[in-house]
Amino acid sequence: MQLPRGVAFFAGATCLLGLAVAGFGAEHNDPNAINSIFGDVAANPADLYDLYGFPADDTTGGEKVVIALTFAALPATGSFDPDLLYRILISPGPRVSPPMKDDAGLEAILKYFDAIKDRYFGIKPAEVRVTVGADSRAKMEFLRFPGGSFTATVGLNTSETVDAAGGHKIKVFVGGRDDAFFNDLPGFFRSINYAPQFYYVPLAMKNARELPIPKTLIELEGNTLFNFDPANPDHGYTVKKPLPPGPWTWNGTRYKKDEKGNYRFVYSGKDNRAGANVNAVILELPLAFLTKSPGEDRIVNAWGESWVRIASGKIPAIPNNPAGTGTWANYPWLLPGAILILGIIFFILGLRRSRSGDASGAPGRVSRPLIALAIVLLLGAVVAGVVARLRSQQLADLVPTAADQELQEYKIVDTDGQPFADAALNEREDQKQVGANNFALGPSFVRRLAHLGWGFGPSISALGLRTSFNHDNSPISVHKVYETAQLLDAFKRVKKTLFQELNMPDETWNKNHKPIPLKRSFEIFVPNVCAIDMDTTGTWPFGRRLEDQVATRFLALFLDMGPDENGRRYNLETLSDQAVWDAAPIEPKTPPNPLRNDKPFLTEFPYLAEPW
Repeated sequence: MQLPRGVAFFAGATCLLGLAVAGFGAEHNDPNAINSIFGDVAANPADLYDLYGFPADDTTGGEKVVIALTFAALPATGSFDPDLLYRILISPGPRVSPPMKDDAGLEAILKYFDAIKDRYFGIKPAEVRVTVGADSRAKMEFLRFPGGSFTATVGLNTSETVDAAGGHKIKVFVGGRDDAFFNDLPGFFRSINYAPQFYYVPLAMKNARELPIPKTLIELEGNTLFNFDPANPDHGYTVKKPLPPGPWTWNGTRYKKDEKGNYRFVYSGKDNRAGANVNAVILELPLAFLTKSPGEDRIVNAWGESWVRIASGKIPAIPNNPAGTGTWANYPWLLPGAILILGIIFFILGLRRSRSGDASGAPGRVSRPLIALAIVLLLGAVVAGVVARLRSQQLADLVPTAADQELQEYKIVDTDGQPFADAALNEREDQKQVGANNFALGPSFVRRLAHLGWGFGPSISALGLRTSFNHDNSPISVHKVYETAQLLDAFKRVKKTLFQELNMPDETWNKNHKPIPLKRSFEIFVPNVCAIDMDTTGTWPFGRRLEDQVATRFLALFLDMGPDENGRRYNLETLSDQAVWDAAPIEPKTPPNPLRNDKPFLTEFPYLAEPW
């Protein structure tokens, strides 16, 4: 049944605002507690870098999926901290398509979330759990797979094949590799004015992280804190400076131009991770091992987690109890229950007045204010109930059960699903490391995308490109932060960015030629999983292949993917097209990020290149 537009909008707005008020607490440099970008934080092996997932090209013996979780190469490349535990969680399921094609509103997003939420409520995904002992051998626990659970022990830095029930062969690798993330990270941090990349900033100095300067893809005139300095070209790459005294603001009115009238790009196109290594857990698993219905379960959802042994005393900034403290944190159903009781009480009081009448004997009337208050409270109870259900599932995900004695000895530190979900959208906050079930973070994503849009949108327009963000034709990037009460305004600004179909550069991604709809932004980041589509090549956002330049594709979300007056459309690879930058009034004329890795990837398992 189609909801009336006003009712759907009100219901959706109520749910989003409710989630925003009750919000609780993937890639390089996250979360903040173990983020070595801060001057007083050491690098940590719990820092997850990336999660890759794609269908194996070789289908000999059946379909297989490749999943690789990478993290900081500490204590050394190929050596592992015995106090760390790594998890790769896997949940296959059928493809869930958005129930609309042309609808772009709150009702549509609610329909989509309703279609997928049951997949994450109450599920217990299968997982591969990895620890490394003092003997430098990796213990790999394969838990809750259809064929049962089992344990294998493998050597480090070598590919091995593990035999599983049903005659399945699983390829595994635990060890050091070349970092497959090729990216101009300093360019990204320059675009968001992130001071710890360029200056010595301690972790406790929270007001000196993203400085209150407009985000931008092109330099702002007079932004001396972050603009490229020819006299110190390594600033932000290999050189950090003392943070100058504030105020750390910008009061300019235009973008910087050179004598030829060209803008200056905040990106260099250089690979900041060239020559760097990671440690990794890499798997190649038969699809028939993951699910009893490989013909129907065409999506393999995967995400990664790092946990540290509590008794080690390491990473004290992360609480031992990830659920937090307080009555609401641990008993989320109390609030909706209390609101429901109040709503019923006021509803009864409103009806009783209709029967009592007044002293003269005149018939009573319904107390409209009391009934209205009751209706508001009952709606609030529904919203609080949704939030409580989300919180209950998060508690189940983050707090080990009594039966899981091994995991009870650890606390969760970092999670990884989608690239740039953390650095770009979560702002690397420790309390937002909640794994796949990040539905409650949806409203903050809307506000964050709108905040980024006010920076990236005008700079995209200045380059002569079309943007999906509604910035009212602003001639300059704007620093605007949306508070919870401004969620609906943020949604209106970022609506097209959220709902437009993300065009692919060609049809090669759809290798099985299935009727698979194009992705939309809101589908990608909620839930926070790498959703590997087995009927595709697994290129992002239908998974994530090693060769995907995901950082540039993320920026492409802010392009207007609709047709121009000549019917031409942008796609996710538009900003990696050299011709775009050759025609743009900008220097240097380069795509924002490198187009390929520093080392060629392998064509066979373990796929990531040998370490340096």
